[in-house]
Amino acid sequence: MTTPLLTGIDVGTTKVCVLIADLVDDTHYEVLGVGTALSRGMRKGVVVNVEEAKATIREAVAAAERSAGYEIGTAFVSMAGAHVSSVNSRGVVGVSGSRAIAQDDIDRALDAARAIAIPHNREVLHIIPRNFVVDGQEGIRMPLGMHGFRLEVEAHLITAASTTVKNLTQCIEAAGVMVEQFVLNPLAASEAALTDTERDLGVVACDVGGGTTDVAIFIEGNVWHTAVLPVGGNHITADVAHGLRLPAAAAEEVKIEHGHACTKEVDDSEVFRVCPFGHENAIEVSRAELANVIEARAEEMFDLLLQEIKRSGYDGLLPAGVVLTGGTAQLAGFRQLATGSLGLPVRVSEPRDLRGLVDQVQGPAYSTVVGLLNWALRETMLATRTPVNGHGGNGRHRSNGNSGPGLWAVIGDWAKRLAP
Repeated sequence: MTTPLLTGIDVGTTKVCVLIADLVDDTHYEVLGVGTALSRGMRKGVVVNVEEAKATIREAVAAAERSAGYEIGTAFVSMAGAHVSSVNSRGVVGVSGSRAIAQDDIDRALDAARAIAIPHNREVLHIIPRNFVVDGQEGIRMPLGMHGFRLEVEAHLITAASTTVKNLTQCIEAAGVMVEQFVLNPLAASEAALTDTERDLGVVACDVGGGTTDVAIFIEGNVWHTAVLPVGGNHITADVAHGLRLPAAAAEEVKIEHGHACTKEVDDSEVFRVCPFGHENAIEVSRAELANVIEARAEEMFDLLLQEIKRSGYDGLLPAGVVLTGGTAQLAGFRQLATGSLGLPVRVSEPRDLRGLVDQVQGPAYSTVVGLLNWALRETMLATRTPVNGHGGNGRHRSNGNSGPGLWAVIGDWAKRLAP
């Protein structure tokens, strides 16, 4: 039987990236198609111009479909923006002691945790169990098959503004694609950036994009805290444009080619040539001067990250430190500055162990979209193995219940591939 396609769409402030993959087996896929387009109509992770955003997403989807040779029907889509918020909740249910705890009991406990007051203009994106308690016994990761009379779950609920979700859904559907599920950016990026050891020890996944910095704290293998900071690489570009009096496009090129986030590592004698406003000919600019501008903004970003880590209350539980990913993480000196500013171990991560068109998805900038494929792989395997009850499979992540056509959409993808 023909296997279904997996599709991820990362709608970012800087770029829209679409990946189409084919299942190889239960744990692997092969990337068949890649499509990218420069973002228009997006700011800080949210849609600000519907028509421009629609056009950008159509362009990226069309490029991916041409590359793969297949049309796509559904996709897992990234979600970011300052409108995203999170809260921890607890749910308790009774269990019949005559049988072992079943998936239905876990679902009821998660539903009980979800039963908190949420404003009418917000909706739940994810319900993520942090840990379970069975008859007072704490620290249980998965109670399935255990015996007990009382099941408790401590869950992390992630919500988003309903209007923002609807606007992005409208833009995706305009490209002829149904949203299978929205996935919060740092959760998607962590699927490609983190190792299981880091998740177990305690780590901060930090996806530094163009408009936002998306944060997820993992402890004992589960998500304990998420946040979206309203700063990103575009803010560095804007500072360079202002400081050197350059157009935004030229400032971005200068940042990538000559930029460095650590002034002390740049030789004062190094120069490069640019043509600022008001000059007919190119002039020489000190690279150290550029580094000063970048370092100041990058330090501010890490100060905000450190404040968020401390605000979470888990700053003493992160021996694995911080894992940086996202396009801005590639900036020279960025990791070194982060190490000094945060006082934690820092590494930069990018997708690994890919098959297919891997040369087109290299680098930290593609962690989110590759993570979406990893997420889609797990959800597809759960859907084919577990009866569809509207609550997902093992309870590790649950969508908001309005995430798309589910298994029938996967069957629709099979039909498309079998068509002549």
